[in-house]
Parts: sequence; structure tokens; C-alpha cells
Amino acid sequence: MTITSLENEKIKNLVKLQQKKYRDLMDCYLVEGEHLVEEVLKTNQVMELFLLDGTSYSCDCPITYVSFEVMKRISTLDTPTSMVALCRKRQDSSIKGNKVLLLDSIQDPGNLGTIIRSSVAFGVDTIILSENTVDLYNPKVLRATQGMFCHIPIISWQAEEAIAWLKENHYMVYGTNVENGVDVKTLTAEEKQKFCLIMGNEGNGVRRFIQEMCDKNLYISMNSKVESLNVGIACSILLYEFNR
Repeated sequence: MTITSLENEKIKNLVKLQQKKYRDLMDCYLVEGEHLVEEVLKTNQVMELFLLDGTSYSCDCPITYVSFEVMKRISTLDTPTSMVALCRKRQDSSIKGNKVLLLDSIQDPGNLGTIIRSSVAFGVDTIILSENTVDLYNPKVLRATQGMFCHIPIISWQAEEAIAWLKENHYMVYGTNVENGVDVKTLTAEEKQKFCLIMGNEGNGVRRFIQEMCDKNLYISMNSKVESLNVGIACSILLYEFNR
């Protein structure tokens, strides 16, 4: 059977998941496209797979076929995909490992996606999303991660509380400040063993009171003609230095 009606209740609920308030209310999200669907299928998050009528695909989860018009309504892409997965949100709730990244009010979905990919590439154990950070399950964030959001614990926590916990548990806490920081290359191997790196908002950087809570604030040494770097690029460079 193929769903062809845009008024179908199941379809109407899927469309609601394009909005954060409904993703929070239903504790679910959507993943679009074969590559991302294949990544999320490696987890236990997929509840149901929606395929464009005529598409052939095999998996262990329930499959529902939909018409092109229905898929177009479900999808957030300009050109609808052939598959969309309905997924339950992850239940990560605690910090794991010695390498932690805290994101302080990151707003751009592309930046968050880039940072998640770099975090997996450079061995970060846990990512903390502070208050006011863009929703992890925003469709643009998920696409920008290229599926890497499936491969790292990501939790939400109020920044001040998270930093207090990290300090109590003997993590070195590093902020970022291009004017008053120290060169990341001067850190010793010991200082990079158990740490939390904090990256701040695209326009304002790490909030001042959070910088004051840090053990050190860091900067990247670069050509003086360049005033600053995109937060996604800066985070990637810093994580590379911590991983050396």
C-alpha cells in the first residue's frame, strides 16, 4: 500500500517534525537521503522508513511507501529524496571520556555540522551543546554532519553547570579568545590529556563570564592580516592541535 494523501495523519505528524517544538514534544526527528539513512540505521534509532513509491530498499525496520507529492511534503530539500527515516532521539545524558567539546551558543547549522564531523575525526569523546545552541536535529545540521552525529555522544547542558562539573572532575577547561589567550601550540602533553575545549558564538565568541571560569583561554597563531576564522574552521584546527 502507498500513502498518497497529504491529509494522512501519519504524514501530517511527519511534517510537524520539521519544527523544533514538535521534535521536542514527540522526541523524534527525521533523516533524509540514502547516505544519512544508512548511517542512522547502524544505530537503534530508526522507527520507520518512508520510501518513494517504486524505490527498492531492504532493512530490518518497518517500511512505508509514499507518493512523490507526499515525499515532497515530508522533505525539507528542494529536490525531494527517495527515502526519509523517522527516528527516536538519542538518550545521551552524561559526559564520557577525557576529551570534551562544549559549544557555547553556536547558531549556524552548517557550523555545528562541521564541528561534529571534526570532533569525530579528531577523537573527541563527548560534545556538550549549551543553552541557545542550534538544535542538533535541525535538518541542516544533520545534513552538514554527513552522518557523523551518529558516532559521538552529544548532550545538552547549561554551560555554567557543565563547567562546574568538569572542574570538579579534574578536567582542564579551555576557552577561546583571540586577544587575551595563549597560543594553543604552547600546551604541554599533560595539559591535553583530560580537557574541555569551549567554542563560542559566531559573532560574540565565548561569553565573558564563561571565559573567566576557564583555566586558560587559547588562540591560534596566524597571519596578522586575518582578523578571525570561521568557528567551524577554528574548532577543527584547535582539535587537531589537541590530538597531536
